[in-house]
Amino acid sequence: MKSTILGVGSRVKHPAFGDGVIISVENIAYQVCFTQFGIKSVGKDYQSWEVIEAIEMSENVSFNDMERSLAKILHAWSDISEIVPIGDKWKGGVLILKPGEVGLKEKEIPIDNFFHKITMVRDRLRVMEQRINASKLDEDDKINLQQYITRIYGSLTTFNILFKNKEQQFVGEKSDS
Repeated sequence: MKSTILGVGSRVKHPAFGDGVIISVENIAYQVCFTQFGIKSVGKDYQSWEVIEAIEMSENVSFNDMERSLAKILHAWSDISEIVPIGDKWKGGVLILKPGEVGLKEKEIPIDNFFHKITMVRDRLRVMEQRINASKLDEDDKINLQQYITRIYGSLTTFNILFKNKEQQFVGEKSDS
């Protein structure tokens, strides 16, 4: 089997290291940044990995180009989340759950912890959205699943009061009115 030289930004799946991105091409090896295992050298003649997306070899790749490419790919394919600040008025606050049944004790939850859980749900929905869009599903199935995700976002808009920045809030279906 003829081996193809992969370029910087090529996505691969290694049987032992999992998903990775080629960040440098050297004489006899690739430098690959794996999501869970960091940067590893893999020989150019290695054939046991799956090439998810091949990028043509380019002679003129700057470090900045490589860094941007890696950041874009890692953002799209990992569960790394951005730091989302809670609104200033909620910092240090407490969420109190009061049962409707008399005699039962209230439950207090720090709002910061609750907000962290809400933002984790949002981040996982985004990853699911990206994986659906990158999947081999037909377009009708992708659109159908995307509509469900949009409705989930809409259900979560109640929690937008907790976000400091409006651009990080949940957005559901927008009406045409």
